[in-house]
Amino acid sequence: MPRTSRTARAAAARPSGARPARARRLPRMAATALAAGALLAGAAPAQAQPTRPLPIILHPDLDHAGSTVAAHEGRSAGPGLRLRATQTQGMDVSSYQGNVNWSAAVSNGARFAYLKATEGTTYLNPYFYAQSGGSFDAGVIRGAYHFALPNVSGAAAQANFFVDHGGGWTPDGLTLPPALDIEYNPYGADCYGLSQGAMVDWIREFSDTVLARTGRYPMIYTTTAWWTSCTGNNAGFGATNPLWVARYASSVGALPAGWNFQTIWQYADSGALPGDQDWFNGAYDRVQALAKG
Repeated sequence: MPRTSRTARAAAARPSGARPARARRLPRMAATALAAGALLAGAAPAQAQPTRPLPIILHPDLDHAGSTVAAHEGRSAGPGLRLRATQTQGMDVSSYQGNVNWSAAVSNGARFAYLKATEGTTYLNPYFYAQSGGSFDAGVIRGAYHFALPNVSGAAAQANFFVDHGGGWTPDGLTLPPALDIEYNPYGADCYGLSQGAMVDWIREFSDTVLARTGRYPMIYTTTAWWTSCTGNNAGFGATNPLWVARYASSVGALPAGWNFQTIWQYADSGALPGDQDWFNGAYDRVQALAKG
């Protein structure tokens, strides 16, 4: 009989369709490894990584005096032409208005303006200096304002940044006192996560810093509802800081505690003038007097 190799004899001895022993062992070994891995995973689970909050994307070019007011408090019919006392028409602008046609604004009745200068400690309105120079050349009495972010940094840091970047004052008769815009948080909780007491302290520090730097208390821009909610309707600023109040309605309504009258009323967020529409509570010579200090 012809001789056969061991490989051939082994193949002949296997049942039809059977795999070699090594081939059978490989899947078992893989399954065992998977099972072992699963046991190890169950015995020592991977340490859970802490969830990091998503970064807040700032949009300072969209933030301006009143940018949060209508969404929180709504708007109704603006004031009629007949006001109880003589009022002087004005406006406030930010980077959104870009290069303002000041001659046209004057022709439409603008006599004063507030310009957004800064926000937080990093943002400067890229149009601020052009707007400031243009309004000055047109004879518009103007002032600068700062959009506050009390949860981002300390009040003194923001006040110094503001004064260093346009928020100063000079007795030239055409410069209004600096202004603090403190309103609903455009990025989160209305009161910026501060308690009422902490908010009052923040505003006080900002005010004191501006006073020390410029010799003038800043005007405070706010709404009665925000002030009541976020400062506890604190009455401690009315004797020193002029009030610029926002209310988009037919009357100025109730004022925050401590103020018997508003200096400026922002009565609408659009109108015949660029930007927001404002009334100064008095004749033009009172605007001049405020500018002169």
